[in-house]
Amino acid sequence: MFWQDPLIFWSIMVNFLINYQCAVRKQAKQKEKNKNGQVRIYLEAKRRCTMSEKMIENNKVSVIGEIVSGFTFSHEAFGEGFYLVDVAVKRLSGQADILPLMVSERLLDVHRDYSGDTMEAIGQFRSYNRHEGARNRLELSVFVREVRFMEEFTDYTKTNQIFLDGYICKPPVYRRTPLGREIADILLAVNRPYGKSDYIPCISWGRNARYVSGLEVGARVRTWGRVQSREYVKQLSETECEKRIAYEVSVSRLEEVKDYVRETD
Repeated sequence: MFWQDPLIFWSIMVNFLINYQCAVRKQAKQKEKNKNGQVRIYLEAKRRCTMSEKMIENNKVSVIGEIVSGFTFSHEAFGEGFYLVDVAVKRLSGQADILPLMVSERLLDVHRDYSGDTMEAIGQFRSYNRHEGARNRLELSVFVREVRFMEEFTDYTKTNQIFLDGYICKPPVYRRTPLGREIADILLAVNRPYGKSDYIPCISWGRNARYVSGLEVGARVRTWGRVQSREYVKQLSETECEKRIAYEVSVSRLEEVKDYVRETD
């Protein structure tokens, strides 16, 4: 028998030990590989979460106003319905901006009538391209993430605040009004998670208008201001006109972002 021959016996034992060590090392390598894979998955998820948080931080809006309409169905995404509702947000002058809010059915009871209630909505100012025949129409609304109903509110200096961090995607248009006011129109591309962007029209005034008119397409700027509504007449044909409402950001402060920060107030 093989165990009676020491040479054969030890040869078999050595082969067994070598094979056992190889199996143990292979198992250890597989465990390390799985562990590294899990770490990579965790780090990638953390990176994406951090990027999403940063992108949420570059578009922040807070409005406080009176609900002046019912809910109108907008669209559905992954089984979640979204509805539009209008709020009247007062300015210091007493004039009100009528702003559309995009609200999830999971955030508010969209079948209830909230007309006359005062609400604070916190979220992002978003854009959506609606196709109308051969043309696209840019639609804007406040995408609501948080809501809070208020019994009383008297501080109208904080009813309408917005911050955007984005990139100029069209050459700024500088002009003077008949009354001599300097104005510059800019279109900001504000990045959103998953490769999307919101295109937000902004209007700046005075020296801010002169300053931003000198910036090039692709320049990164931060803006602070308020969301405003404005009525205008759209010429549809030689005999037909239509009254529409435009939404834009009225800029009170802006700065260009690069290696150094150059700021204006």
